[in-house]
Amino acid sequence: MSTKKEIKQSEVLKRVFSELKGYRMQIVLSLLCAVLTVIFTLLIPVLTGKAIDCMLGQGAIQWNALLTIVEKMVVVIIGTFFFQWVMNRINNYITYDITKSMRQKAFNKMLVMPIKNIDAHSHGDYMSRIATDADVFSDGLLMGFTQLFTGVLTIIGTIFFMVRVSLPIALVVIVLTPVSLLVAKFVAGRTYTMFQLQAKHRGEQTAYADEMIENQVIVSAFSYNETAKKEFDVLNERLADSSFQATFYSSLTNPSTRFVNSLIYSGVGVAGALLAIAGGITVGGLTSFLGYAS
Repeated sequence: MSTKKEIKQSEVLKRVFSELKGYRMQIVLSLLCAVLTVIFTLLIPVLTGKAIDCMLGQGAIQWNALLTIVEKMVVVIIGTFFFQWVMNRINNYITYDITKSMRQKAFNKMLVMPIKNIDAHSHGDYMSRIATDADVFSDGLLMGFTQLFTGVLTIIGTIFFMVRVSLPIALVVIVLTPVSLLVAKFVAGRTYTMFQLQAKHRGEQTAYADEMIENQVIVSAFSYNETAKKEFDVLNERLADSSFQATFYSSLTNPSTRFVNSLIYSGVGVAGALLAIAGGITVGGLTSFLGYAS
């Protein structure tokens, strides 16, 4: 069963990548902007740490060095905003252009399909695929572009900067990182299953409602109204339950991520404080580490 599911997912990914072939230049530009956004973002904690080190000690503020750092921070912040804005514009264009194309292809294919193939599935299922499923796909694709690229690059860049500042504290973060991967795997797996079930139940309910509306005269003639209400209630309850489960598991992303972040943040704080007391890292360096831990 798992092999069949993996094959199905691999086929879907191949079709998605085939749709992306016509957007090579945009994807390359988006990746470039993602790299620059991550680099600029990761420079902020370094500059903040250096600024703090310039202000330590009574009457020992190094104003010239501090002003230089502040100027660099302003440039970095503006650069981060600009490259992130460009990246989001490109990603939005790619995502919604592909979604528009897929909707058109699905509708055109439905127009030339044999009647027996159309009747083999509920009409609500077709409507759900063209409308709702396309929206879900676009959301997932946009999230993949905006979060997957920057997320992976941020992890790699963060570890690189951490190792440069202090290897012992970096090891604390690296050791605790697999916890977030396990949490993400659990949440993603359950969310995927529940949203699939939700889409199925939505299609069944839409098809049933469509059938009752089209055959309202027959429903009234055979006094099927009460039975139709009960059957719709069952379908409605089933959809409500699957929707609740899907929303519940997808909503676990934020609190579970916050929990893992807090765990890593605490580990970095304790290890960094002990190292700072021993003189192995500056207060500014510890501040940079706490920024990376976030």
